[in-house]
Amino acid sequence: MLNNRDMPVAPADGKADRKEGVWLLAHEAALSAPRKRIAAGSDAEAINAWLAEYRGSTQTWRTYRKEAERLLLWLQSQGLGLRELRRDHLAHFDTFLADPRPKDQWIGPPRPRNHPGWRPFRQPLSASSRRQSLVILQGLCSWLVEAGWIDHNPFRLMRDKRRRLNNRQMSIERYLERPLWEWLWQWLERPPAGEASRREWMLWQRRRLIFAFAYLLAPRISEMVTARMSDFIHREGYWWWQVVGKGGKWARVPVPPDMLELLGEWRTMLGASAQPQPEDDSPVLRSLNGQRGLSDNQLYRLIKATFVTAAQALEAQAGEGTQHMANVLRRASPHWLRHTAITHQAQNGVELRYLAKTARHARLDTTARYLHAEAEEWQRQLSGHGVRRRDRE
Repeated sequence: MLNNRDMPVAPADGKADRKEGVWLLAHEAALSAPRKRIAAGSDAEAINAWLAEYRGSTQTWRTYRKEAERLLLWLQSQGLGLRELRRDHLAHFDTFLADPRPKDQWIGPPRPRNHPGWRPFRQPLSASSRRQSLVILQGLCSWLVEAGWIDHNPFRLMRDKRRRLNNRQMSIERYLERPLWEWLWQWLERPPAGEASRREWMLWQRRRLIFAFAYLLAPRISEMVTARMSDFIHREGYWWWQVVGKGGKWARVPVPPDMLELLGEWRTMLGASAQPQPEDDSPVLRSLNGQRGLSDNQLYRLIKATFVTAAQALEAQAGEGTQHMANVLRRASPHWLRHTAITHQAQNGVELRYLAKTARHARLDTTARYLHAEAEEWQRQLSGHGVRRRDRE
């Protein structure tokens, strides 16, 4: 680092004055340049250093990688790097997320990442998905500033960043309404027909357990795949599920009787005792060989495939509203089951403090988004406010 003692003494002629001015500009640029505090030689390596901070949470790591990768690929398509990202670029990037073009270059069906047909998008992002993307990337840029990789966070210059980056919606909308969930569960409960093989029975039992687990205990996908049989414990007459969730936080969630019953049926199918044992460290959800656990990606695809199959079964039924309900199932993602679980618990009168414990939310206002009773009462009270006279009993 230069100090006053190291500064050259300029001669008294005008040419020297110009040289001194150039030197001062260079010196100011050197002082203002970021000082790299991470071992990275490229934008990709810098992003990998950031992602390494989330290696303890597989699902978070994958989500953050996806968003960072999309930004990096877009920057490359624009001939830019992370250090050149400026406020005016963000509006173009937001537009790009809403409509990635050319489509054949950016959008495609799910494929392995090493497949030549892999694409970073399955479809254009909705407003809420774009908001989530910007929230994640704001965190990335803040970290890169601290790491000395970039000199500023362009997201902080957004005049409307509060609207764009506030990821707290007024209420949770992505869940299955009770009639649709009840239809889905009745459909899941139908056993295999005819002379079903052991494999078919195992598929049925596992699928029921997956959806019951998701609905009754409101876990995240990553928590389901890491769940072990020994995580279900019996204390003072009650069953609990022990889980280490987001942020490495430990929690204990009550296990409803239906969950314990379905878990017992699954364990019996696997040749184990009905009740979980403390020494049984095997995975709860596993492949059909009864040994190997499922990965996040396998579980995600199993749930999505079930939603699609259920939608097809629903479309085959004649009835008012079935097409709409089938369309909802096709749109649903595995995380909708967690939203459905917490929403239905709220509708059943479970207190907010217990909802927050089940969901393992750090803030009550996060859990409060699942409370829809106030909206329903608002609708009821305004239903009589109109311009046309209606007969009333």
